[in-house]
Amino acid sequence: MFNRKNRTEIQQFVVTAQQMQAIETRLFDAGMPVAALMEKVAGRITQRILSKIESIPINSIGVLVGPGHNGGDALVVARELHFLGYSVIVCCPFSKRKELAESHFQYITSLGILIEENIESLQNCDVIIDGMFGFGLERPITDELAEGVNVINSWKKRVFSIDLPSGIHTDTGEVLGTAIKATYTFCLGLWKFACLQESALEYLGKVELIDFDIPLADIEEILGKTPEFRRITPEIAMADLPIPRSLTSHKYKNGNLLIVAGSHRYTGAAILAGLGARASGVGMLSIAVPNSIKPLLSTQLPEALIVGCPETEDGAILDFPSHFSLDQFDAIACGPGLTQSATSLVQMILECSQPLVLDADGLNILAQLDPISTLSQRQAATIITPHPGEFKRLFPELGEELKNRILVTKKAAQQSGSIVVLKGARVCIGTGETVWINPESTPALARGGTGDVLTGLLGGLLAAVVLNQTPLDSIVKTAVWWHAQAGIEAEKDQTQLGVDGFTLTQYLNLKPIQSRFFNESHP
Repeated sequence: MFNRKNRTEIQQFVVTAQQMQAIETRLFDAGMPVAALMEKVAGRITQRILSKIESIPINSIGVLVGPGHNGGDALVVARELHFLGYSVIVCCPFSKRKELAESHFQYITSLGILIEENIESLQNCDVIIDGMFGFGLERPITDELAEGVNVINSWKKRVFSIDLPSGIHTDTGEVLGTAIKATYTFCLGLWKFACLQESALEYLGKVELIDFDIPLADIEEILGKTPEFRRITPEIAMADLPIPRSLTSHKYKNGNLLIVAGSHRYTGAAILAGLGARASGVGMLSIAVPNSIKPLLSTQLPEALIVGCPETEDGAILDFPSHFSLDQFDAIACGPGLTQSATSLVQMILECSQPLVLDADGLNILAQLDPISTLSQRQAATIITPHPGEFKRLFPELGEELKNRILVTKKAAQQSGSIVVLKGARVCIGTGETVWINPESTPALARGGTGDVLTGLLGGLLAAVVLNQTPLDSIVKTAVWWHAQAGIEAEKDQTQLGVDGFTLTQYLNLKPIQSRFFNESHP
């Protein structure tokens, strides 16, 4: 029986080339004919391509064919488009092909479809289908083939890549010599690592999954019941939010957060973190800042308790006021705009027993304090949110491995015992057991201050879930996804030059974000 829940769940899974090969082997060993699967996959690719080109004038379609099963898929697509009346030109710059691909090649030859060996023969085609290499490519594209790929890219045509753009490493997303720059990539069966690696983003175009009904049992046999690597979906991101709230809810049931942020030089960071926390719905919000900027915070966040603190000569927080206790808070968010003059303060916070979000200067100070040992010894949960530069300072021995952001996030989480949120175009969240990747964001967020907003949003959600005993990693996924979706919503109304942190906070309203993914009956 068709199980829609299982098909939705498959959107979460992310696989390496080796894992995908093992899953396909199980299908074939169970009796699925390779030829039948190729027909099924190619049929779905064809339908997806048709949906993209039906509204544009097409005189001819070029199909670039490789020697393996990816090329076989492309040949079946070429055949189907030919039968639908499209003028098709097939380019196969390889003299040898696998048996099944060769059979399809012979058949399209019999149909009179034009076949060429030179890639430049596709120059006048309106659309190009890239079926040269799929998952598993490990050798660089070189010589005449590389020149052909670069020529295709220079044409700037609409390109549909099957599974992955030819030339992209399946696991790291690295460019192997050169690679096709796709307009759309149709990832087959399960999401590949490369679809979520930043090094591949400029080549992938818009990425869509073509599900060809792999049984969930076969996936779990290879990946396990709780796979190590998973994509954040809207359903996952929203699942643990307490919406709607209980009719008996009150502010003390919705979390008590302390933000420690800001300095005379970086007042805005504290304000942005506070506005991010406001959007989280946290019940009680306190913000500790230097005494000199307390009036500015009170104006921007009248509902928050602004705690004025003694400050250093250069305007950083020196200490908390006397009789001030960290124990009264459900969670702490620390770091935005502190400056590194606040070292003793950050040390005090790291030694407390409250769950903690650590960002920005909090991380820069941590980098000087034997980060792995310090984090490992904390008695409460810690969430760190480094960008790549901060990550290298915290985990210098892992810096060279950042080309595979997914694996390096997992290693950092395991070494430190913390939840690691590695920022970037595709944020990775490592919990030690699982790495969650946010599959969608926007370069509009690449402006100062947007990370401060995330710190506040994450801190507010953390305070609430600690109080309600919800798994911590669930709200990290929620905060990262929510933050990115707000950026996407804001970008629609802004210029392409990006979204500033203050404007971003005005788009953290969940209702329009939810409406893009869920109908009114969704909880």
